[in-house]
Amino acid sequence: FYFRNKKRPFLLFVSLLHVHTPLITTEKFQGRSRHGLYGDNVEEMDWMVGKLLDVIDKEGLKNTTFIYFASDHGGSLESHRGNTRFGGWNGIYKGGKGMGGWEGGIRVPGIVRWPGMLPAGAVIHDLTSLMDIFPTVVNLAGGTVPQDRVIDGRNLLPLLRGTVQRSGHEFMFHYCGVFLHAVRWHQKNSGTVWKAHYATPVFQPEVSGACFGRGICPCFGDGVTHHDPPLLFDLTQDPSEANPLSADTEPL
Repeated sequence: FYFRNKKRPFLLFVSLLHVHTPLITTEKFQGRSRHGLYGDNVEEMDWMVGKLLDVIDKEGLKNTTFIYFASDHGGSLESHRGNTRFGGWNGIYKGGKGMGGWEGGIRVPGIVRWPGMLPAGAVIHDLTSLMDIFPTVVNLAGGTVPQDRVIDGRNLLPLLRGTVQRSGHEFMFHYCGVFLHAVRWHQKNSGTVWKAHYATPVFQPEVSGACFGRGICPCFGDGVTHHDPPLLFDLTQDPSEANPLSADTEPL
């Protein structure tokens, strides 16, 4: 692929099976990690990505290739074998894979590399979306996005280059399947990020923060709780979504 296209624009999309159950790991990487089969799987993924980057560097394409590494959801909390959990870790964020509203289900790192065009070591805390890849790639290729429909994604380059400090998303809608579970509002005049939850999964057991009884949290029916009025959080002050606000605690 590289040898055919290295002298002209190319798009390479690599969708890795790693780090997903059943955690298929080649013999070379089994037992390499201190964190069992899941850790072995992470190490093999790291090696695979490294091989791709090595080819780009070797072919002299490093400074002309935009690379974006991301995940489609947060770590799976229910994935386990005995007492060993195999689903990753979501840090301070509540919830995980299959939860369309909680931060742990939708908030993942995005790692970008483009030497000479983007500053190294920069950290951007503004939330973007995988929908943003499409208009970003179209822009890089010198094209224009379709004008006959609404495109929800935003070009990431101004944010990545530091020419703007905010992504183009004032509102973001978070779905679980086809069901709207939560909405985020990045308030322009204050910079505060509010999040309203209309439905949240019923955890099993209740204090576990996951749905061990079902294997993964459902999006509708008796597996969710509907909130009217919605649960409201100030993510700027409470990123773990631990303290829902009320008219008493937050008059605004």
